[in-house]
Amino acid sequence: MSVEIRLARESDASGILAIYAPIVEQTAISFELAPPSEDEVRKRIRSIQSTHAWLTCEKDGMVAGYAYASKFRPREAYLWTTEVTVYVHQAHRRRGYAKALYLSLFDILRLQGFCTAIAVIALPNPASVQLHEQLGFTEVGVIRSAGYKLNEWHDTGWWQLELQQHPLVRSRPIPVVDLPSGKYKANTIGDRFI
Repeated sequence: MSVEIRLARESDASGILAIYAPIVEQTAISFELAPPSEDEVRKRIRSIQSTHAWLTCEKDGMVAGYAYASKFRPREAYLWTTEVTVYVHQAHRRRGYAKALYLSLFDILRLQGFCTAIAVIALPNPASVQLHEQLGFTEVGVIRSAGYKLNEWHDTGWWQLELQQHPLVRSRPIPVVDLPSGKYKANTIGDRFI
């Protein structure tokens, strides 16, 4: 069994879409109403990786999960806060892949200089809430009836994780493409994710 967490490549688009499309089509976990095309997924990977990290977990040559960070809000003062998300293929859930992906992503975000991670969870989603709280996220609020999908209104819960201290003077976060290669590693113990 070969498992690797690495920066996503545009060639991962079909594997990512195989995970994401059923979530979009069958659940309210994502508020997108229709799955993006493979070309759109490639475009999103390019766009996100110009500043933030998009990671994939590859098991035996197939994308088993992915996690990425993105801009939280457009105003300049939000530069040190990032929104994070993780998805795992249905066949690989409950094996620690989401946790390993997130821990690897958080290490990169710290190296980049980000201080705060925000996760927005469509409710109810007890598995996602449990994962985020196990990783140290704290619930900071709920927006009631934030989105309408699958013929009903859904709340969104907001969770926050302090990645590192907030010093008085901050340099801008370093784009992921400018980090020295080999400076970050995946979080695994043996061949089992924790």
